[in-house]
Amino acid sequence: MHPVRIVGIVALVVGISLIALGYNASQSLTEELSESLTGRYSDATTWYFIGGVASATLGLLLAVFGKKR
Repeated sequence: MHPVRIVGIVALVVGISLIALGYNASQSLTEELSESLTGRYSDATTWYFIGGVASATLGLLLAVFGKKR
């Protein structure tokens, strides 16, 4: 397997992990209270989602379209 594809798989796993962390953070009691008062998630939770989606997208693209032998 080419190293570019390995990096893509690692980035995909990291992205999925960040999305899971963001989801868990958004379900906490303090986050739900903050979201109900302000109407939006905290900056940390938002960055978990943004970073997770970006990393998962990049990882998927590298894993699928990465350099072939």
